[in-house]
Amino acid sequence: MIFLNKQVLIDTHSHIYTEEFDEDRSAVVKNALDSGVRKILLPNVDASSIERLHQTEKEFPDVCIAMMGVHPTSVKEDYQAELDIVKQWLDNRPYIAVGEIGIDLYWDKAFRKEQMEVFEQQIIWAKEKDLPIVIHCREAFPEVFEVVEKQLDDKLRGVFHSFTGSADDAIRIEEYGSFLMGINGVVTFKNTHLREALKDVSINKLVLETDAPYLAPVPYRGKRNEPSYIQKVAGTLSEVYEKPIDYIIAQTSENASRLFTI
Repeated sequence: MIFLNKQVLIDTHSHIYTEEFDEDRSAVVKNALDSGVRKILLPNVDASSIERLHQTEKEFPDVCIAMMGVHPTSVKEDYQAELDIVKQWLDNRPYIAVGEIGIDLYWDKAFRKEQMEVFEQQIIWAKEKDLPIVIHCREAFPEVFEVVEKQLDDKLRGVFHSFTGSADDAIRIEEYGSFLMGINGVVTFKNTHLREALKDVSINKLVLETDAPYLAPVPYRGKRNEPSYIQKVAGTLSEVYEKPIDYIIAQTSENASRLFTI
């Protein structure tokens, strides 16, 4: 699918199924469509979010597409039960990706071992089902790299969602060959190092995302994020790469279309 010369945006990571959007979800989707967003990809969190996830996809079938996975911060003592539910759904219906999965050691390191185990198991399922993975990585690049490199082969592909790593981390991800980096409102923040880290990264390795309702870009920082704000992310990347915004949108949408088979 070729998007060149067309304002077709893909929000590759958005939680518009959460309660933060219960009062105006339809208006938020309309805002997205009006701003050029044509697809909104919805990552799952855990068993408690599945019903909302599926309902939002059902309500907006031409726009929203669901993923399935267990978020690392939901990995607790009952992680096996969470995994079993995810596996049942993956076997029951099609999804665009296995996600959002990964490792998060920012809030709590108590379940580090379990997070790595759950992450690897979901990678294995993704490879079995020929699906990309969507990686959540926070304060955990060494652990994420360890698990990914253990499973890395020609079947494994995906995206490092909300990439905030260093230039060295970006280079390492590029060397995997089949992984992209998801860029959101963080790239617009005044104090971020991300713009510098991306300077030597090919635009062909990036996709756009919002992570709504979180990480709203400047000038909306601190407010609820939504898919229409992805234009601000594209605008900042056009400055980083010194390319027209239409070029950034076209390339990142093409990258997303290829990875997620949209």
